[in-house]
Amino acid sequence: LANADGRDLLVSARTGSGKTVAFGLAVASTLMPDGEMPPHGPPLVLVIAPTRELALQVQSELAWLYAGARIASCVGGMDIRKEQRALYAGVHFVVGTPGRLGDHLRRGNLDLSHLRVVVLDEADEMLDLGFQEELEFILQAAPIDRRTLMFSATIPHDIANLARKYQRDALRIDTIDRTVPHDDIEYRAMVIAAHETEAALVNILRLFEAPGALVFCATRETTRRLHLALVRRGFAAVMLSGELSQHERTSALDALRSGRARVGVCTDVAARGLDLPALDLVVHADLPTNPETLLHRSGRTGRAGRKGVSVLIVPQPKRRRAEQITNAARVRVAWSNAPDASDIADKDRERLLADPMLEIPAGQERADAEALLLAHDPVAIAAALLRLYRRQLPQAEAVSQNTQPTAPMPRAVRAPNDAPAGSGDFVQFRISVGRNNRADPKWILPLLCRVGGVTKADIGAIRIFDTDTRFEIAAEVADAFAAAIADMPANEPRISQAGSGPMPARQPFRAKPTNSKPFRKPRG
Repeated sequence: LANADGRDLLVSARTGSGKTVAFGLAVASTLMPDGEMPPHGPPLVLVIAPTRELALQVQSELAWLYAGARIASCVGGMDIRKEQRALYAGVHFVVGTPGRLGDHLRRGNLDLSHLRVVVLDEADEMLDLGFQEELEFILQAAPIDRRTLMFSATIPHDIANLARKYQRDALRIDTIDRTVPHDDIEYRAMVIAAHETEAALVNILRLFEAPGALVFCATRETTRRLHLALVRRGFAAVMLSGELSQHERTSALDALRSGRARVGVCTDVAARGLDLPALDLVVHADLPTNPETLLHRSGRTGRAGRKGVSVLIVPQPKRRRAEQITNAARVRVAWSNAPDASDIADKDRERLLADPMLEIPAGQERADAEALLLAHDPVAIAAALLRLYRRQLPQAEAVSQNTQPTAPMPRAVRAPNDAPAGSGDFVQFRISVGRNNRADPKWILPLLCRVGGVTKADIGAIRIFDTDTRFEIAAEVADAFAAAIADMPANEPRISQAGSGPMPARQPFRAKPTNSKPFRKPRG
């Protein structure tokens, strides 16, 4: 920015590349020509961002960069009267979203007569979100002699037109190495059978065990479905979509930033402007619609010197389309099948052997450890520890390895020998959700494994009825299963032993009551 003093700027820069500090420094000479912060009053610098989260993040970074400056935020979902009072009290900076800033302008709350600099952060995102009319309304209300700084990951035709219309002799700065897009990101594409997206997603998350991951979906409905599927399988996951209130969205983001949640399932629009510093994995549960969307999504990881992984889940019929998108984005992609249970077991073993806990010298635990060694075989102790370690992890899913479509999952899951229900050495149990609650073996099976400490091989037939579901547990693990479910948390469906005798016959299908609701775990 050495040659940028006093000039308009058109800058290509990726998300997470330090743009806020860059434009914060670039406006310094205009804001403080004599090196001193002027008195507060009508805003001198206006920063426009596409989303609430990005605007609030920019406000926080500017407050760090300009200690003592008055910085007001004007974003949707916040108290507009509080924003109005802050503007009337006088500020140096205003940071906001196009819709709310336009609202304040129309109400007469925002005085731009003293404005020296306008910054458009992630300008391409704002146009993608349909804010061009609001942006032009704001820019036309600003003094003609102000500076205009535009930052954008890409410079498409619409951005170039906006720059020509509202900038004067702008200095063009390109910070992106386009020969190697996102060189801190490893791109992988995993080909699956058409109906296996959910199972593949579970296995991908288990394979990487990233401290932070974003899963991108094309629609709100897919977002809801995959979020619910992950939660039922034991993942600490939150949902981000446009249907959330500001309070719900803030809570979800706080959970991701604090580590209480490790997976965010989101739509493209809901993820605009997100900045999650510990994000190591991006999964495209639905293919991006174009190369720009692929790069925008993937750009949430591999930031500030960190390495990241971007995984595309590619149903076999969509492989050609996926290749077209990745080729157009000029990214190098490693193609493979989705990981299966053996791949995940190998990775779990690798992580366990490298666990830092194994390097901590025995302290108060030494006496207990020695007592265990005296009472049990060391291999038996290690095996028990392995079972405890694996019990806390979501179960891997069965996925096809030939990348060809396979038959859909059956409604009843048979015992390993495919014997009729009720045969062999099994004990019957029941779970308090049924067809009226949209019970499905796809989530019941992992739930039983997780809460009961069993494997899929220990589970026999599963039969779903209107108000409950019956299932079989192998006799040799039934006592341990019964003990495990006795301590189940209150927010899980109730499981109990169902008595002896043959498994009840299937009920004929009846239409669900119109007022039926899907099972949802109680809050708390």
